[in-house]
This record gives sequence, structure tokens and C-alpha cells, in this order.
Amino acid sequence: MTPSVEISIPSAQTSDNGYTVYNINIRLPLRSFTLPKRFSDFVTFHSNLTSQAGTDPPAPLPPKSWFSRTVSNPELTEQRRQTLQTYLQTINSSPHAQWRDTSAWRSFLTLPASSTSSSAKSSVASDLHGALLSSAPMTDPVMWLDGHREAKTQLHEARLQITKRDQASTAQAQHEASAQAKKHLVKAGGMISSLEQGLKKQDDWRSEKLGEGEVRRRRDLVASAKKDKDTLEGLLSAMAAKSRVDATVKDREALIGPGGGGGGATGGRGGGPRTGGRVLGKETSKTRELDNAGVLGLQKQLMEEQDEDVTVLAQAVRRQKELGIAIQEELEVQTGILGLLDEDVDRVGGKIEVAKKRVNKIS
Repeated sequence: MTPSVEISIPSAQTSDNGYTVYNINIRLPLRSFTLPKRFSDFVTFHSNLTSQAGTDPPAPLPPKSWFSRTVSNPELTEQRRQTLQTYLQTINSSPHAQWRDTSAWRSFLTLPASSTSSSAKSSVASDLHGALLSSAPMTDPVMWLDGHREAKTQLHEARLQITKRDQASTAQAQHEASAQAKKHLVKAGGMISSLEQGLKKQDDWRSEKLGEGEVRRRRDLVASAKKDKDTLEGLLSAMAAKSRVDATVKDREALIGPGGGGGGATGGRGGGPRTGGRVLGKETSKTRELDNAGVLGLQKQLMEEQDEDVTVLAQAVRRQKELGIAIQEELEVQTGILGLLDEDVDRVGGKIEVAKKRVNKIS
């Protein structure tokens, strides 16, 4: 079967720090990216891969060169590039998935769980389920990304259920949609907690440590997910408060009619027709035994409850406004960060061009 991941090492270059970097091209079904790796990274990866799989990979790693450096030997660089490419491609196309099922493989190539074999997917799903139940910190960098993807999925499902509740025409359908939305929000909250705790315990991570920029990016992802969760919870609370207000209004109309007012069941002394008051034929079990004064008291009680519900709704709306302002401020901060990143990319691009010119002069 053709692997879902295509791996190649088309080029190698000398970094500004004076060592050779091999550019690994990764092509997935939906995206492609390039990973720069040193030979020492391959040595560490080979050791971790052999330890986790319990046996050596199907292709050998090229040996170290003690008497020549790849920086000053283009032929050695090209030979090592080809051997490293064969090394990765042989593991990737091997009929035995025991090496591809390891966290070392996924971590070294930063592969999502969806690109691994079925047994690896089962293991990832089991680990995510365990983290969801126990709120244990996510201490694997690749598993962390899978956990974040799961949290976003739960938030998406909660958003769909909230939309379904808003479109529901019966109280039963609204209740079921609300219950499902709360269920997905609870799962998302547990996963976000695990992700946040994992970032706080980086010393316990089982594989290579993350760079400062990657840690900052993941913290931003957690903050964004938490804001999405709070927004959905506030929206669900506001919809529940609105439903209570609507139910109170319907009960009031059922008790006293849409144009209710004072007066008895009949008109004045003259016995003329009644122009206002209780609506005959719309009595409920609460009002059937009450006189006009009792109905008026019940109406006042219902209006007080309605005022309380309106207060709750106002608080929810106010919270939504605060969240909107916070999201706007965060967007401005992220825009600034993207601007700085663009400047850094331009600066690094200039350095790369200078390095290429130097390499061309040397060759």
C-alpha cells in the first residue's frame, strides 16, 4: 500500500553556525513542509527509534566521518544526503509498521496521528481518552498537538449543538441539544486543562524539548481554545436565560391574556359586557381557585421572577461584550506578532542569500 507520507531530502546546506543541515521534505495529503535536521539529530533519533521499536530499522544510518567534515567536503555531503534519504524512505515504505508506530518517528518528523498506522491511531486515541478522563498533563510534543486537535473538535461539536438548539422548535429538542453541547464543552475543558498542565511541566516531556518560539505558539493555542470555550459557555447560558424569559411571558399571557388588566369576571354594576380582566376559558390549575386579588398577586410574583431572568440575561450579554473586547485586543496582539515574524523571515531570508553566495564562492 502506498504510504500516506512522502519523504525526501532534496538538498543540504551549511548553516551560519558552521554545520551541515539536511532539508527533509514532508508531503502529507493536505499539506507539505520542510524540516532542517543535523546529522547529530539523526543519530539521536536512530537511538530513540531502536529503543522504542526493540530492533534496528530496516536501513542503516550512515557512519560518522572522523577524518573529514561535510562542511569542507561536498562529495561526503552528497553521499550522506542520499544515504539519509534512503534511511527514512526505507522505514516509511517498510511493510512492518513497528518503527512508524513509535512516538520517536512522529516526533522527529512532526507527523500528526492521522498519518500513522491503525495501531498507532489506536494508541493515540487510547492516550487521549486517558488524558481526557484523568486530566493528566500532555507530556509528549506530538501527542500534545493531537490533544489540541481533539479539543478543537470538541469545541466545534459544541458549536454545532448550540446552533441546533437555536433552531429547535420544541422544548425537548432544545434540552437534548443543550445537554450535548455541555457534554462537548466539558470534554474540551478537560483536554485544554491537560494541554495547559503539559506546557507547565516541560521538564517531564518524554522526547526532545521545544524551542521558546514553539512553546509561545502553543501557549497562544491554549489561550485561544480557552476563549472559544468561555464564549460558547456564555452563549449557551444566555440562550437558556432567554428561554426562561420566554416561558415566563407565555405563562403570564396564559394567566391574564395579552391585554390583561384589572376588573372582575363581569362588568360594572350595570352588568354590561366586560372590557378587560381575566380571560375565560384560559384558566390554569394555579388560577382556577384564585380570585382577582390572588391572580394579581401571582402576576406580581411571575413578573419578579421575569425581572430576575432579565438580570441574568443582561449579565450574560455583558460577559459576551467583555469577551468580544478581549478577543479584539488579542487579535491586535497577534497581528503585531505576525508583523514581527514577517520581519524575522525577511531577515533570515537575507542571511540565507548571503550564505548561499558564500557557498558559491567556496565551491
